[in-house]
Amino acid sequence: MNNADFIIIEPFYGGSHKVLIDSITHSFQNENINYSLVTLPSKKWHWRARCGALQLYEKIPKITNQKTLFASSVLNISELIGMRPDLSPLKKIIYFHENQLIYPVQEIKSRDVQYAYNQITSCLAADIVLFNSEFNMSSFLNNIHRILKCLPDHRPKSIKDKIALKSTVLYFPISFPMQSIKEKSMSVLHIVWPHRWEFDKGPNDFFEVLFRLKLENIPFQVSVLGEVYSEVPKIFEKAKQELSDNIVQFGYVHSKESYYDVLSSAHVAVSTAKHEFFGVSMLEATYCGCFPLVPNSLVYPEIYPQQCLYKNNEDLYKQLQKFCLNPSLSVKLRQDCDIDVEKYSNSRLIPTYLEIIKGS
Repeated sequence: MNNADFIIIEPFYGGSHKVLIDSITHSFQNENINYSLVTLPSKKWHWRARCGALQLYEKIPKITNQKTLFASSVLNISELIGMRPDLSPLKKIIYFHENQLIYPVQEIKSRDVQYAYNQITSCLAADIVLFNSEFNMSSFLNNIHRILKCLPDHRPKSIKDKIALKSTVLYFPISFPMQSIKEKSMSVLHIVWPHRWEFDKGPNDFFEVLFRLKLENIPFQVSVLGEVYSEVPKIFEKAKQELSDNIVQFGYVHSKESYYDVLSSAHVAVSTAKHEFFGVSMLEATYCGCFPLVPNSLVYPEIYPQQCLYKNNEDLYKQLQKFCLNPSLSVKLRQDCDIDVEKYSNSRLIPTYLEIIKGS
């Protein structure tokens, strides 16, 4: 017998997925709310997205008095309900950290429409669909028709409208550190790139700009942070060698305190992402006093003011060159930059999550 009121499922329990689940369950514990947490380790994402429902369906407790099922979009809820029809009466909430309908790929032929199809069917099976940004929601809804056009015939109608009716935006809750003001060195610009070491974060674009700065003998320091997975793009090894004299930190920082220390020492945080629906690390860097330089695309115009947006790699190079020659300028621009990072804070957002999950 299981007395939990809520079932929380995460097939990819790591990174931002784990942070969100831990924030929710921590609040449940503070309120003495009973819940069941069912997870799988955060590895082999593609297998989790394909087979997570099959891997988890026997682990989920039998239904007694549960009210709500909450899961990330990695889980195919429609498949899960097929294997566990007793879960069907629950209020089913799906949360999108990212969507697969516009995911960039290295080769077009490697495109697997199945991931996008899974997310569409999950939304149809869910009662509430949450997205971590307006960009995430709009890009998902506006590309449903394009994905369904891949079907050879008998394409269903009104799918977008049905999903839109149950969709809303709820930003990801970030646990910002206790703010401490640290004086930045004005002698050399410190650039930080705080992203996963993967293709979709655009490392080639970032390092090519730095190689150009170094070739022109423009002084700078760089910290390359973020999680490292089994398949690391080759550009990272090249960067480690060619930028060895410029590197402050190169690799994942396991201690949150040390991670925030690196961010606080940097002047500028850069994103070169090809695929970003929110961007926790850039907001953390911004909170720690970095001036954010982000593409004028994806989710970034939703979060950052115009002066933080760059048009292309040439524009990024010019911006960084300007800051390298005058590091204090980046500090002044950050001070003048109107970004309300608190609106993305855990303390402000988690009550809304609990309200939606607890519901009526």
